[in-house]
Amino acid sequence: MNVNWPTDGIFEKDGHRGKIFDVKDGFHVIDCESCGFKHIVPIPTIEELEEVYKHDYYSTEKPLYLERHQEDLDWWNTVYDQRYDFFENELPNERRNILDVGSGPGYFLLRGKQRGWHVEGIEPSGQAAEHSRSLGSKIYQDFLDQKSLPKFNQYDVIHASEVLEHIPDPEEMLKNMYQLLKPGGIICISVPNDYNPLQYALRVECGFDPWWVAPPHHINYFDFDSLTALLQKVGYNILRKEASFPMELFLLMGDNYIGNDSLGRECHTRRKNYEQTLVQSGLSQLKRQLEHFYSECNVGRTAIIYGVCQ
Repeated sequence: MNVNWPTDGIFEKDGHRGKIFDVKDGFHVIDCESCGFKHIVPIPTIEELEEVYKHDYYSTEKPLYLERHQEDLDWWNTVYDQRYDFFENELPNERRNILDVGSGPGYFLLRGKQRGWHVEGIEPSGQAAEHSRSLGSKIYQDFLDQKSLPKFNQYDVIHASEVLEHIPDPEEMLKNMYQLLKPGGIICISVPNDYNPLQYALRVECGFDPWWVAPPHHINYFDFDSLTALLQKVGYNILRKEASFPMELFLLMGDNYIGNDSLGRECHTRRKNYEQTLVQSGLSQLKRQLEHFYSECNVGRTAIIYGVCQ
């Protein structure tokens, strides 16, 4: 389902032009006619982003991220297992070589190692890269760009979770990944599913401000349609779409966790309990069917798309 978001005229700058969806902290969110997806203008430079992500992103922007990831690791492993299950069902047994782009604290790679995969990661944050190495993974502390490409091998799978929203040129990033995939290799991309129908209801009927707009860290704002189109433009064939649990349901039911960390953790715990109960009771397939259904409705807090390199 698609909805008609209210817009406020046209904005054009630095070769980007589109309808204005929001303005925050001096940045315009536009639905860019040339790029095919929503993003902020002006777009931060590579130099500005390197300063943020290589030096202080986790310590200043996500000080509790590593701690909470560890606390939630049982739940995260159910998320990771679902993705590895898909890779293993699509690929022959000898194809178990994966690169995680934006590998963060390294727990996704650790889960792969536990399942018998050869794992490598690339992560710009020094703090996160060092944590990943402490778990035994090979990590490149860098950005995936044309300068760094020669460092890498060819891979059967490339995974990038919550990365493309931070990148000035996500199309170039996807092309770089394409170059590193073996023929028939699989890509898995997860991004926030922004400007979705549930957010529309919260904004139009309940008066919520667009809490998901977070410049300059979040540059791009994808939904299922725009991410699908971008992947296909680069040359990937789409294999499957899924969505994570639509956390906006809590907001619609009166649990306003925006700006309330303790309530946010409580809602997240309820979501974890729901998902882990399905998995532990042997209903993983039902969980996956529901997540595919969310994607068909364009809802769910994150959009997850699997594609294959031709």
